[in-house]
Amino acid sequence: MVPFSFAGREWRLVPGNERSWAVYWPAENALLVADLHLEKASAFARHGQFLPPYDSRETLGRLAEALRRTGARRVFCLGDNFHDSQGPGRIDRHAAGMLAALTRATDWVWITGNHDPAIAAAEAEWGGTVVDSLAVGGVHLRHQAGAQEGAGRAAAGPELSGHFHPKLRVRVRGRSIARPCAVRSDHRLILPAFGTFTGGMDAADPAILAAVQPARAVDAVLAAGERLVEYPLWRG
Repeated sequence: MVPFSFAGREWRLVPGNERSWAVYWPAENALLVADLHLEKASAFARHGQFLPPYDSRETLGRLAEALRRTGARRVFCLGDNFHDSQGPGRIDRHAAGMLAALTRATDWVWITGNHDPAIAAAEAEWGGTVVDSLAVGGVHLRHQAGAQEGAGRAAAGPELSGHFHPKLRVRVRGRSIARPCAVRSDHRLILPAFGTFTGGMDAADPAILAAVQPARAVDAVLAAGERLVEYPLWRG
């Protein structure tokens, strides 16, 4: 795990694999993940685009490993937990069992996202608590950065969110490399997507930079091995 700071608090980047990251919050003994997009493959299959149907199992397996590594007793899922509102009904028996075991073992919170407005069905089926947003330890947790305050207005306090699936894209020795990253400004931190088949938006995309304003500086934050990499995206 790689430590970093945000809003005067200590956090840890927790690798799932080279395509995904979770964030551990030691003060709350909590794991935060964004954009699981469970059952994305089965959603695509309904429209004739066939992907390996094991994305939910793979995503939940990585989440279980992150919990094992951190010892976290709380889980905050920052929205777009399923790829669509019918996802909870399509999940296969094995993945459903994995999810039920995780929600039983932790204090689990589902935050609603734009892809899963019917996530309340998951609460009835697997447990956990469903909320639109919440504040924990003085930090606001929601799906989309600034959705309550509006872009360009300061949040009431520090805020963690997902939604944008940020990736840092750079060229190294003639090769283009893209890696999931967090985007950090003075008061907002956008987490990368954790789901298996989630794509990504360039971390320097104007939509992301606008979502974390007002700010003096905006950086991409990621890990390279056991080192923290902070890559400047924007300066006021």
